[in-house]
Amino acid sequence: MPDRVSMNARWAGREVSGPAPHAADVEAFHDSLPGFEATLLVEVPRLAAGLGVGRLFVKHERERLGLPSFKIVGAAWAVHRAIAERLGTALPPRFDATLAAARSLPSGTTLTTATDGNHGRAIAHMASLLGLGCRVFVPFRLSEERIAAIEDEGADIVVVGGSYDDAVRRSAADARLHADRLLVSDTSWPGYETIPAAIVEGYGTIFREARAQLGEAAGEAAGFTLALVPAGVGSFAAAAVQSLAAGGCDVVTAEPLGADCVRRSLAAERPVTVPGPHESIMAGLNCGEVSHVAWPVLRRGLRAAVAVSDDEVRDAMRRLAAEGIASSESGAAGLAGLAVLLREKAFPHAGEGTVLVVGTEGVTDLDAYRAAVAG
Repeated sequence: MPDRVSMNARWAGREVSGPAPHAADVEAFHDSLPGFEATLLVEVPRLAAGLGVGRLFVKHERERLGLPSFKIVGAAWAVHRAIAERLGTALPPRFDATLAAARSLPSGTTLTTATDGNHGRAIAHMASLLGLGCRVFVPFRLSEERIAAIEDEGADIVVVGGSYDDAVRRSAADARLHADRLLVSDTSWPGYETIPAAIVEGYGTIFREARAQLGEAAGEAAGFTLALVPAGVGSFAAAAVQSLAAGGCDVVTAEPLGADCVRRSLAAERPVTVPGPHESIMAGLNCGEVSHVAWPVLRRGLRAAVAVSDDEVRDAMRRLAAEGIASSESGAAGLAGLAVLLREKAFPHAGEGTVLVVGTEGVTDLDAYRAAVAG
């Protein structure tokens, strides 16, 4: 069995950066989106008792603006910033300003990105709302149901004969070749950093909601002591660190065995590429390279990283289903990671205090969900 838990030897304790500088603008922008509402924070005492933790809450991202995942909070803000950058102007943090700006773009302007499913669907959704074209590059192993969901938002799909990371490179090359393409990637590389950083900023809304909801449920002095979040390229985990770590919460990532680029990078103390193919059932987490923007934040503020198996994620899905929480494979990775963390006993006091697990997706592939929960 390969290593499962990597503690961060360079962890800076509480001496990490706080929320992103645009946090107030992000909050105002999200509040301006038609139909935007907070997702549920659900306490699961029976599940907490079974795992042996103090209090356990699940932030259930089953629906955001009609989409079954958390991705739209990052995608929407990043599209706003990308349009402003293309026009060379600052835009008020309101959706109506984004819409007006989109209408002033040259005819044929097309949002483009790469995805394992939910990010691409969120970008396509924004393109539809703004009257823009959309082109999404996907790895060839992506399920037909996920591809169909992106196409239903009006996007053109390009299937790449390789991994998610290959799709990222193809989308970037396509944007360089075509002046009417507007790249909105949730991962970054040297020279392409502003928009992926905006994705991280957008994700911060989820953790601001969770802190406020915990305060309502447990009192003003309450705070999370441990948070388990799925890691793909690390952008969502970076947002968790920025939002929670300075307040005393240990942030731990969970990702698939065989696509655990964050865990391996943490262990090596440098970014490590995990070559494909990446074949986990956790489709949204099949990523082999850490985001250039996310890595410095993770390097200082991430407490640990956990690798989980497909069977462990199926078990986590069944545990969540027993609590009335329907979660996809990627969405259940955090709970699977918590179970491994507790079993491996690599993290002293991990089960004490108040634990947050972020379920990042609802059901995105119904047949796969039914098969997993049925066992």
